[in-house]
Amino acid sequence: MKKNETAKIQTILEDTRKRRSRRNSFAVLIIALLLITACGSNGGSNGSGNENATGTAENGGITSAKVPVTIEFWYGLGGTLGENMQLLIDKFNASQNEVIVKPIVQASYPETEQKLQAAIASGKVPAAVLSSNHDWASKGYFAQIDEFIAQDSSFNKEDVIPTFLEQGQIDGKQYFLPLYGTTQVMYYRKDALEKHGYKPENLGTWEALAEAAAKMTVREGDQTTFYGWEPMYDAGNMIDAALGKGGSFLSEDGKTVMIDSPEWVETWELFRKWIHDDQIMRIHYGGQGWEYWYKTIDDVMKGNAAGYTGSSGDQGDLDFSIVSAMEQPGWEGHGKGKPVASAIMAGIPAMASPEQQQAAFKWFSYFMNTENTASWSIQTGYIAVRESALDNPEFVAHSESHPQIMVPLQQATHASAPFIDPTGGKIYDALNIAADRVQIENVSAADALKEAKENAQSELDRLK
Repeated sequence: MKKNETAKIQTILEDTRKRRSRRNSFAVLIIALLLITACGSNGGSNGSGNENATGTAENGGITSAKVPVTIEFWYGLGGTLGENMQLLIDKFNASQNEVIVKPIVQASYPETEQKLQAAIASGKVPAAVLSSNHDWASKGYFAQIDEFIAQDSSFNKEDVIPTFLEQGQIDGKQYFLPLYGTTQVMYYRKDALEKHGYKPENLGTWEALAEAAAKMTVREGDQTTFYGWEPMYDAGNMIDAALGKGGSFLSEDGKTVMIDSPEWVETWELFRKWIHDDQIMRIHYGGQGWEYWYKTIDDVMKGNAAGYTGSSGDQGDLDFSIVSAMEQPGWEGHGKGKPVASAIMAGIPAMASPEQQQAAFKWFSYFMNTENTASWSIQTGYIAVRESALDNPEFVAHSESHPQIMVPLQQATHASAPFIDPTGGKIYDALNIAADRVQIENVSAADALKEAKENAQSELDRLK
């Protein structure tokens, strides 16, 4: 996920009225999302196992029929998401005879990048990967795909949500494609809120949510047996909350790291207090891959917590007869929350052969077409990457019967754009270490973020 400084949404009511009448309220949401401002070379061998990249085979001097190009697609998705990905791969493979996608499942997004780093070092890379890294692209490890887009008349670049497409660009050149969009929202047990007389609209601030969490928490002796809320482990939730209070990653001139400002410290210290001192919230951490994530979901679904903060893509794993969804809170005096809305990007390693690269683009283009991006959104809860998906009859019907699918879209209209880390990820690394210290080790936010700022600033200064 690539990152940039927060951008403001511009008023575009007149432009919205000029759009097709069928979009109505859906168009207003997606148009606002569009205005969140986000911020290859040919190679040797690869690990796809394709023996005939030229697409032909010789047999006794006679050229046989074209041989499909087999490519590996690496991705870190489990559970229902992984199942849906496999179904779409199978659908693609059955839809044509030019490309065969071979799925290679990794444990998580970070592990996918780690494995890719090793593959690049060895010179044996997959042709397609659900991962993106601007720093690596700048160093030539990912292929530019502008030419592929230009040659494919059916791709319709103008239909792709601009803020998502722009997240895959470096200096105006396209290196990555958005397969789906995401933002973290709140999932709550309906019975827990009803039992205590709360409605989602009563929980529009973190202060209100903390008060409700305290009342919903159940203790038996020194043990908490039911938690009022469960933030998701890692820095993401606390970054979202800090942005909602007015925090920023860098100073306006881009020279000073700002992650130890009062907005950050006050926000992160409250999370530390809620988790460790008050024990009205908790986090799951550790384990393999997405284990911590699914333990958090299980706590809510099994009645051990009132709710949790998770991905829009969790919707496929949830029972909405038990839970419902709402937007992330803001802070008193600061308006609505400003959580990050970003695209999950896919790239093509530059070391893949030209035939492999073309095959990978064909697969990505298929994943992104209107029918499939709408279907992916319906099945997973992730945000579709094309405007035209909102006209898809299945999506329209689904959104009417499953209103929770609109919560990520509604939140995205006032979301923050991803931060593009100029240090190649070192600022985020410092924040992740600080988050561990606050969430797991019960270190004060002031101390954890001071250390994070010093380390991040040192990395930023190296660029001068």
